[in-house]
Amino acid sequence: MADLPPLREVIAKHRLSASKALGQNFLFDAQLLDRIAAIPGDLQDNAVLEVGPGPGGLTRALLKAGARVTAIEMDKRCLPALTELGDAYPGRLRVIEGDALKIDHNELMGEPYRVVANLPYNVGTALFTRWLSGEGWPPQWISLTLMFQHEVAQRIVAEADSGAYGRLAVLAQWRSSAKLAMKVHRSAFTPPPKVMSAIIHVDPGEMPDGVSARMLERVTQAAFGQRRKMLRQSLKDVPRALEVLAALGIDPQRRAETLSVGEFVAIARALS
Repeated sequence: MADLPPLREVIAKHRLSASKALGQNFLFDAQLLDRIAAIPGDLQDNAVLEVGPGPGGLTRALLKAGARVTAIEMDKRCLPALTELGDAYPGRLRVIEGDALKIDHNELMGEPYRVVANLPYNVGTALFTRWLSGEGWPPQWISLTLMFQHEVAQRIVAEADSGAYGRLAVLAQWRSSAKLAMKVHRSAFTPPPKVMSAIIHVDPGEMPDGVSARMLERVTQAAFGQRRKMLRQSLKDVPRALEVLAALGIDPQRRAETLSVGEFVAIARALS
C-alpha cells in the first residue's frame, strides 16, 4: 500500500469542504471504506468505475484492493488531491473531470468493469436507473456496489405489496439480483447527512425471453406514476394494456404495488 497521509490532512491541505449543492458527504473511516471495497469480491487488476470520488477516500480503498480505477469527478476543487493519489499509485488511477450523467461509461471504460461508488445523493437514482436500462443485456458492467440514502436502498430491494415497493424495485430485480449489503450510520460522514445510508450490491442476471426493456420501463412508469389508482386507470393510455391484463387474468382493479416483478414482466412481454 502506498504511504499516504491521513485523509483529514489531505482535506485540510487542499481546504476542501463537502458541497451540499453537489450532494457530497465525505467518509474518513479507512476500515469502513475497506469493507465497502471488499463487497464486490476480489478486485485485483479489475477495472472499476467510481463516480464522485471527492477527495478520494473510497478511491484509496479500491486502489489498495488492487483495482484499476477510473474516477469521474466534476468538483474541480478535488482534482489536486486525486492527482496526488494517482501519483502514489502510478498507472492505476485515471481521473476524468466531468458530469457522469453526460459521459458514455461503456465507451470510457472500453472493457468489462465494476461500479463502486459513494454516489452523490442528487444524481444517485438517475445513474442507477441508467445502468439498469437498455435492451442490450448482460451489460458491460459486472456488478454495481453503490451507496444510497437508506430510504432509496429500501426501495431498490423492496418486495411487492410493501410500502417501499415501486418502479425502482421492478427495474432492479427483473433481470438482476439486488441486495442490501451494508448499512452506514450517518455519523460516519462529514458532514453527517440527515438520514442513514446503505450499500446496495447488484449482479446482472438472465434476460427474460421476449421482453422489451423499453416496454417494461413504459409500463412501470405508467403504473407507478399514478400508484394510488387502479390499473384500469393508470394503464389506460398504454395501448392494449387493459386487453393484456384480461388475457393474463390480472384484475384491473388491483393497484401497481400489488403486482409482483414477474407479473410486470409478463405484461411487458405480452405488449412487446
